[in-house]
Amino acid sequence: MYLSYYQSALGPIRIEASETGLLSVLFIEEGTGAYLLEQGQANDITRLTSVQLHEYFSGQRQEFNLPLSPMGSAFQQMVWAELIKIPYGHTDTYGAIAHKLNNPLSVRAVGTANGRNPIAIIIPCHRVIGANGTLTGYAGGLWRKEYLLKIEGAGQPVQAELW
Repeated sequence: MYLSYYQSALGPIRIEASETGLLSVLFIEEGTGAYLLEQGQANDITRLTSVQLHEYFSGQRQEFNLPLSPMGSAFQQMVWAELIKIPYGHTDTYGAIAHKLNNPLSVRAVGTANGRNPIAIIIPCHRVIGANGTLTGYAGGLWRKEYLLKIEGAGQPVQAELW
């Protein structure tokens, strides 16, 4: 396992990779400080991820070009593959993703898979909103989701709701 950190406008981000792909990109809550004690060695994938995240936050990157290796069930993998298809600056709904998976009754399961996405920002789970246009749950916090959508110019729903 290879490990590095990127200091973003939204706080520190932990980047974990194997020799062949990116395993996780997760926000770390400010003030925990525990991550500073965590030992790890960077590799080409974690370094490239930091560079691409920097470009994204600087407004210079709209698509990521990284080898992804998220760990999850077959259903989660299908949901995450659909998330990657949501273009920069656009949003989609849980229901629409369920329909794209030819399983319209799986809306809650799509929401659960979205919430378990281990590769934040790069697999853009922040681009999924409620059917009524509201911000819904985000593992990194709704304030981060709102910020990410703003920098992408996706517009803002009027109110937030948790799921």
